[in-house]
Amino acid sequence: MTSSTIPARPVITAWSAVSPFGIGKDEFAAGVVSGKDSVSTLDAEQWSGPDDHACVVPGFALREVLGKKGTRSMDRVTGLAVTAVRDLLRDSAGARLGDAEGTGLVLGTTTGSAQSMMDFTRASLVGERPFYVDPSQMPNAVMNCAAGQCAIWHELKGPNTTIAGGRVAGLSALSYAAGLLASGRAESVLCGAAEEFSSARAWLDHHRRGAETALLGEGCAMFLLQPAGSATPEKPALAEILAIESRVYLEGDLRSALRACVDGVLARGGVADAQVWAVSPSGIGGFTGEQEQAVLTARFGEQVLGRAPSMAPIGDTAAASAAFQIASLLGLAERSAAPSGAVALVSAVDDNGLVSCAALRLLGA
Repeated sequence: MTSSTIPARPVITAWSAVSPFGIGKDEFAAGVVSGKDSVSTLDAEQWSGPDDHACVVPGFALREVLGKKGTRSMDRVTGLAVTAVRDLLRDSAGARLGDAEGTGLVLGTTTGSAQSMMDFTRASLVGERPFYVDPSQMPNAVMNCAAGQCAIWHELKGPNTTIAGGRVAGLSALSYAAGLLASGRAESVLCGAAEEFSSARAWLDHHRRGAETALLGEGCAMFLLQPAGSATPEKPALAEILAIESRVYLEGDLRSALRACVDGVLARGGVADAQVWAVSPSGIGGFTGEQEQAVLTARFGEQVLGRAPSMAPIGDTAAASAAFQIASLLGLAERSAAPSGAVALVSAVDDNGLVSCAALRLLGA
């Protein structure tokens, strides 16, 4: 079990999203609040996965989005993250970020880019010599490539961390970022999570799930986390991080682990069950998702769960899912669909044995 009680309770002062609804937080918020369908038919010449439909970022061509310089060998997940960080820095221009050395970045992931890893390995196996590989592709095969490239592109010189956590990665990144602030290691932290759609990921997921099916999605959501005193009338705080807690469950005993995780995060956040206005479940499919839904519904009721936007319209975004859950709640609050000061609970569950919860106080636009 790991837990994070946030003594100074940092706040989110800005956020960005690159999602199957398009590039930009406004596109994401409008799409997720309305429940807009983001499924697209895949181009067979570009993708060679087991399915012909997915929730991909529309028109996401790296050179068109980021320009030609420095993007020749950039992979998709790095491009998604660099774009989301670009938009976050642009939208938070009026916030007090601190100097470059005081601005950290924490990015959640599953494995980085599965496509880059498999392409690089394949080149070594099928080439005339094992070392006949494209050296420019090597950085993409390293899990922390995306976070490193975000720092290089945007000249962020503070702590730079990649956290591999599957579907709970977004909350793990948020907890780690809060720790950087609390310890004085950073003045501001950009944190979030990214996941790409690729043929490699589609095939891996297809074989892992077996008889189960899932509509895959992709994207990146990023947040600017700062000490509470950093908020200004021009750049007010959007949400307060009350507490984050994680647990490991064994032998399929998700229910008891999730109940204990909810107990812990509410106790540490000083929140009673009746004060929780909305609950955002991870939306993971299969038996694991059914157990998560049952536990949360029994605890808070269908009305409370129904207030949080569903993540189904953007598909299974894996490592980015918890970050998108938080972004959806922020989008809801910004559209005055949530009362200011309302407490929201985010539940993230991974079928590999991880569960995490976060309690946030929504402060509105």
